[in-house]
Amino acid sequence: MHKKTYIILLIIVIAIFLAVFLTFIQSDPSPEKVDQPDEQSSEEISEEDSTEESEEIEEQNTISQNIQDGVKEVIDALNFFKKDTHIVAIGDSLTQGVGDETDNQGYVGILEDRLNEQDYDVTFDNFGKRGNRTDHLLKRLNEEPEITESLEKADMVLITIGANDIMQIMKDNFMNLTEEPFMQEREPYGDRLSEIFEYILSVNPETDIYLLGFFNPFEKYFGDIKALEQILTRWSNKSLEVTNQYEQVNYIPMQDIYQNETENVFAEDHFHPNSKGYELIAERVITYLENEIQEAQN
Repeated sequence: MHKKTYIILLIIVIAIFLAVFLTFIQSDPSPEKVDQPDEQSSEEISEEDSTEESEEIEEQNTISQNIQDGVKEVIDALNFFKKDTHIVAIGDSLTQGVGDETDNQGYVGILEDRLNEQDYDVTFDNFGKRGNRTDHLLKRLNEEPEITESLEKADMVLITIGANDIMQIMKDNFMNLTEEPFMQEREPYGDRLSEIFEYILSVNPETDIYLLGFFNPFEKYFGDIKALEQILTRWSNKSLEVTNQYEQVNYIPMQDIYQNETENVFAEDHFHPNSKGYELIAERVITYLENEIQEAQN
């Protein structure tokens, strides 16, 4: 059994022991034997003593309930992935894992490995495709039935999309690159992103969707060009704006994922992450999934 699982189980055992112990204290009201007070001394028992006793019992009940609630939250967090969980990853080359020198499907493969290490009952389908833009993904959703069939069974959907939309604008305006075309295309991008969410939720209204944000692949070499960072920030804000329109869609920011990173995180093409870069993405995704689980329980 994984070390982390041992620690969690130990916490559960201790918490249950405390809960049972406090419950036993509350259910055992037998006082120590005392001399039978005369009528006069009985009348002298103050209301203050009675109030303090009630407050003490109430406090014990509260502590016991808090421990029981804590145990339930830990168990619920463990059981989230213990059931037969199906995760679908769709999108572009970042979902496909391009650049991962270990051929492990990038962050999706790392995420799957981490969950399998902890004996979670999780299955993955990866439909990442290099070069996909939002319009490409919409077409695939409507024309590739195997994606729809997988989405119908999905408990969770992970998406990376939009980076190639930005790259297409750069290619189309390479000789005269200004901010204007990026501003013009931001709203249509948001509309297509919304269509993607609508389609997924139409085939599976119960699934949870996680959209991974953009990172700046040019930061290492062109970090001093503020316009690029501003463009990414505005497009990231559009992604967040669209996701906020849906209760079941969550946004995972990535723009800062490689900032101040001293180790090389990019593949030989200097654009896609290498295995280390994908590992950082996977860790960010896991952190946000854990936060969402905890918020759902509160």
